[in-house]
Amino acid sequence: MDSPIRFLDRKPIELNRRQLVKGLAAGYIVALGGCVQNPALGRQQLLLVSDAQITQLSASAWDQLRKEQKVSSNTSLKRRLQKVGPPLVQAAGLQGQSWEYTVFQGDEANAFVLPGGKVGFYEGIFKRMENDDQLATVLGHEIGHVAAHHSAERYSQQMATGFGMQAAQVALQAGDVSGAGTIAAILGAGVQFGVLLPYSRTHELEADRLGVTYMHKAGFDPRQSLRFWQNMTAQRGSKAPPPEFMSTHPSDSTRIAALTQQLRKMGYQV
Repeated sequence: MDSPIRFLDRKPIELNRRQLVKGLAAGYIVALGGCVQNPALGRQQLLLVSDAQITQLSASAWDQLRKEQKVSSNTSLKRRLQKVGPPLVQAAGLQGQSWEYTVFQGDEANAFVLPGGKVGFYEGIFKRMENDDQLATVLGHEIGHVAAHHSAERYSQQMATGFGMQAAQVALQAGDVSGAGTIAAILGAGVQFGVLLPYSRTHELEADRLGVTYMHKAGFDPRQSLRFWQNMTAQRGSKAPPPEFMSTHPSDSTRIAALTQQLRKMGYQV
């Protein structure tokens, strides 16, 4: 598998706490009551930015990515994505957003969904799918990250712990897209453009769980999620590094075990 193109190739810069406090005082960074309860996840989240702010940052990053990356001419792949996407979006309760589906050139097994409904899949990921149920596995997982506010949570965690100065600066300067690459990595597109701030193990497992739930509601076969991940593991081989889409967290065995447990809770015999 080809190595992914690195959108970011620069050293992360530490966040100056004085600037963070200044930003909070200026009202650019909105603390949503600090920790808030997320019913879908059954836990509290630290959210220091609003949905509107994350969506604005996402839009800027998406525009930049569209300029940097070549769009695939394969209309068949795009039609598949446009067919599978809406039922999952509705199942997640996110149909109020304006969704945009794009297939990019490249053999990488990568995919991402940015907050605000920006969906990016690479040609290579389709080669790893046997059917549209497995396409729904990947897309449902990525939509799960959006529905769970994982980008906002990760962004907030980085701000709170003192990392990601460039990202904070973009948040403080509306309309400035000079840090679009950093924002892309933070919001989820880092799977292709350099994982600066990867999703945590908890985030990945939560997205898996939400994804198969959306698949069930949308009429897809959630059992195909197991088939997909098993195939991905077999195709890589024991020594090959995992595609960035799959992240380094959790391990394949942990992911498959968690999915199996979730499917059994949903009444499936697996």
